Amino acid sequence: MARGAAPAEQSDFEKQRLANIAERDALLKKLTQEAQQAGLYSKPASAGPPNGQKRPAKAKRKEPPAKRVKKEIEVVPRRTSSRLAGIQADSEVAKHKAEEEYEKAKDVERQRRQRVTGDLNFAGDGSSLIGTDVLLKGVATPYERTFDDDDIRETSDQELKALRQRMSSLGLWDAWEPNRIKITPERIYSMAFHPTPTKPIVFAGDKMGNLGIVDASQSPKHVKQEDDDDDDEDDLDPGPDIATIKPHTRTISAMHTHPSKPETLYTASYDSSIRATDLQKAVAVEVYGPANKDDDEPVSGVDMAAADPNVVYFTTLNGAFGKYDVRQDPAQVDLYQLSEKKIGGFSLNPVAPHYVATASLDRFMRLWDLRKMTESLPTLVGEHESRLSVSHAAFNTAGQVATTSYDDTIKIHSFGVNGKKTGSGSVLETMNQWSPGFQLDEAAITPEVVIRHNNQTGRWTTILKPRWQMYPEDNIQKLVVGNMNRFVDIYSADGTQLAQLGGDSITAVPAVAVFHPTKDWVAGGTSSGKLCLWR
Repeated sequence: MARGAAPAEQSDFEKQRLANIAERDALLKKLTQEAQQAGLYSKPASAGPPNGQKRPAKAKRKEPPAKRVKKEIEVVPRRTSSRLAGIQADSEVAKHKAEEEYEKAKDVERQRRQRVTGDLNFAGDGSSLIGTDVLLKGVATPYERTFDDDDIRETSDQELKALRQRMSSLGLWDAWEPNRIKITPERIYSMAFHPTPTKPIVFAGDKMGNLGIVDASQSPKHVKQEDDDDDDEDDLDPGPDIATIKPHTRTISAMHTHPSKPETLYTASYDSSIRATDLQKAVAVEVYGPANKDDDEPVSGVDMAAADPNVVYFTTLNGAFGKYDVRQDPAQVDLYQLSEKKIGGFSLNPVAPHYVATASLDRFMRLWDLRKMTESLPTLVGEHESRLSVSHAAFNTAGQVATTSYDDTIKIHSFGVNGKKTGSGSVLETMNQWSPGFQLDEAAITPEVVIRHNNQTGRWTTILKPRWQMYPEDNIQKLVVGNMNRFVDIYSADGTQLAQLGGDSITAVPAVAVFHPTKDWVAGGTSSGKLCLWR
């Protein structure tokens, strides 16, 4: 616009805009005055620029802006009642007490937030936080074998080669594909074979308390349908006959058959009970449960001595070990707190049942002697600490204990028996030679065999646990354990791998794996309730 020229006439839009601004400012001024008169408004500490003026532009930073520091929240002590404490409200005593609590809370919070100087060693033994073995083997690779025909072919020991060939020749039960043998509705947590050697009968317990029973000697039944033109016989086959009952309301964690009562299956559950199911009468009787029904004592394992069919031994997720005579009142159970954290598995020595091996979340495998009580607890014979939690401790008839741990190992402890020397130099052939109260030194409790094995099951796969063939017909101690690559591994007592069982139709990890007590039959259970059987 040239100097001295008349200002341009405002448009109707501009006039309306200025009128709206003036009306808004008048309304804000009126509201502010009313709030001041009512005592509800205080002037801001710093006012902005006059109305209609722009703020001066900020100079551009040449360096990156400083990081925002989160303001520390001031800790305010929890309010307490002066009346209940017997202090007069608003008195000097009450004020002094409040000030002391405030300063104390501030000091505790300041110490909690105080920076720690120097190096922090989170692994006192110098080991990796998650373990080199986890980095190398912790990730499952489906169907990738870690033991195959080449290992058998290259075996120079002829006896071992023959054993490997025999165990690797076990074939998958192919009457139906494993994905059609759904033995339980939910994820399998425990399995067992019936001890009969005449035919493979498999039991499986799932996370909802269902018990599935299947006779693996049956063959497919083809139903003839005259009006059906479909030639696919698989569609006409109803699948295997599977009996399913629900003796528990929560996870069936373990099961056991006593040799003197082959018609009875004992099952332990997270519902705090142990039941005896009569397989002939189809009746499940509660043989143990806390006297108070409101007590929550999830049972994690069950076992019995072969010479005594009336006493059950069990462990709980609360870290307790129990001994109970089924002929007595449940209130007369003997409970011993053997661990501050959960005991995931345990077993009795089949030959010397007064010795008990426990595995717990606190990373320990412990061996106990029930014959001598010390400070109201069984005598601790010895203990071995792993880097991470120990899942299970399983005895065999030779007196050895196998454990699995989240440090990706299978460990086998012999405790100096079988003619081996203990740390003190003494030679013991069996545990029966140990006197009550006998204690092992650190050298004797250390495992003789450590096998690297991927045990990282995660959230959706049942924890891997080793299971021995209790009374092998060939007198060779063998154990079985699930493999995260969708196989089942078989090892001898000296840690030698004998076989890796699998099949193209296995679509999930057979995490729960068990041996038949005498026969070379192996069963595996998956998270989808499916059964894999090799024989």
